[in-house]
Amino acid sequence: MLALVAKLNADPAVHGILVQLPLPPQIREEAVVHAIGSLKDVDAFHPENVGLLTLGQPRYYPCTPHGCIELLRRNGHDPAGRHVVVVGRSNIVGKPLAVMLMQKATAANPAGGDATVTVAHTRTANLARVCRQADILIAAVGKAGFVTADMVRPGAAVLDVGTNLSGGKLVGDVDPAVAAVAGALSPVPGGVGPMTITMLLANTARAAELIGGPVSG
Repeated sequence: MLALVAKLNADPAVHGILVQLPLPPQIREEAVVHAIGSLKDVDAFHPENVGLLTLGQPRYYPCTPHGCIELLRRNGHDPAGRHVVVVGRSNIVGKPLAVMLMQKATAANPAGGDATVTVAHTRTANLARVCRQADILIAAVGKAGFVTADMVRPGAAVLDVGTNLSGGKLVGDVDPAVAAVAGALSPVPGGVGPMTITMLLANTARAAELIGGPVSG
């Protein structure tokens, strides 16, 4: 696999490389992610791209977190000045999303959320009480139906990032009963998922510009 990544890194016709995670247990995820050239890392998982994001100087935004912020803003739930609780601390969603939400929006970092951010997880004490403080609650735990109605402040916007298989169906991290309490609830499927793909395409176009000049058409 590393040999294939090296071949793609060296191919001038390839502008973006994405490794579908998780990998089989015999393959060390870190080694593969670190091997991808940082300019071709359209998932924004390479340590260099993570560092640039943390500094507020992103080369690329991680796809799912960026999709979350765009979905909120384009549906009238701008996180600026709001209290956002992110439930989940993964390297793919929770951590980078919290970083983006807390950052100042600038010309170099337009996705900065200007929000007050709390990161919670399954080991958080009084988790339901913490979640009820949120103007915007984001569930990214990876457990079907984890966020229940008693964890949501009435009228809060709830963003469901979960993708779980339950009874042969794709379901989110949010119990459907939350819809009766929340002011807005993103669907699964059809919510964050399509936004992730859209942001991946945007990153790939950006990579093509950085590597080979502006993309025409």
